[in-house]
Amino acid sequence: MRERYERSYDVLIDRLSHEVPFYRFYLKTAALRGTYCINDPFWWAADDKFFGYSLAADLGVAVPRTVMLPSRDYIPAIDKQKSLRNLEYPLNWDAVASYVGFPAIMKPADGGGWKNVWRIDSLDQLLRTYNETGTLVMVLQEFIDFDDYVRCVCIGRDTVLPIQYDPKNRRYVRSGKFMGSELERRVVEDAYKLNAALGYDMNSVEFAIKDGVPYAIDFTNPAPDMYQWSLGDPYFDIVVDEMVRFAIQAGRERPERRARPERAAGHGHDYLWWNDSVRRAPPFEWVGGDEPGRRVTRPR
Repeated sequence: MRERYERSYDVLIDRLSHEVPFYRFYLKTAALRGTYCINDPFWWAADDKFFGYSLAADLGVAVPRTVMLPSRDYIPAIDKQKSLRNLEYPLNWDAVASYVGFPAIMKPADGGGWKNVWRIDSLDQLLRTYNETGTLVMVLQEFIDFDDYVRCVCIGRDTVLPIQYDPKNRRYVRSGKFMGSELERRVVEDAYKLNAALGYDMNSVEFAIKDGVPYAIDFTNPAPDMYQWSLGDPYFDIVVDEMVRFAIQAGRERPERRARPERAAGHGHDYLWWNDSVRRAPPFEWVGGDEPGRRVTRPR
């Protein structure tokens, strides 16, 4: 790849640059030359989980109480007496535990894929676990003992597919509609808010539902689960169809899509929600109710 790279693609869908750095560098240059990248490589490189929780709180989306912890250790080049003099040390662990409470979840502030995640049940366990985290920046988060859990696959900032999810066994529950209308609308509207603010065209937003309140747990996932063996039928077909629709739309509207439109609440049907104020494709409705089926373009 030369520095005077000329645009080869109108649209690129990025599923791998978080694992292959060369792709991330390439995508930034492609975006500079006018390629519409799904997702924006500049934003993807800049986001982190803790920023997301702060953003969600500002948007009025319910989030668990969360504290970011400084790294337990640092690379040898860091002079702890000079470079870290503005950090509070030692930490007030009693205040941290009092704010978050137990049980709690400790996880990386920028991580994903369920790596380096611990359930913490006591202050002693918190200290022991923290001492094992090395140079990772961790967050300690209130554990929501949820009644239900939903993962929303989001495409194009205008389409939300809520799926019941079992995080303990890491599998989708193929149940069709599973939330009441009011709760489902709040989940979908909160997912719209987060994706609009984050600027993600491809994301998954997870909510732990407790006493009727959807708490946003994980929502910075710019390479969300879209595997056929994982999503299964009918969700895999929906996600692929919607991604194709959006990629074609993004290619046709490439220059104008650089400006973010205002987002408004959408409406839905048995499986899929969309945002009429943003979406330009004709609406779809399901054939076959809660059974696996195919969509057709019918006026609502």
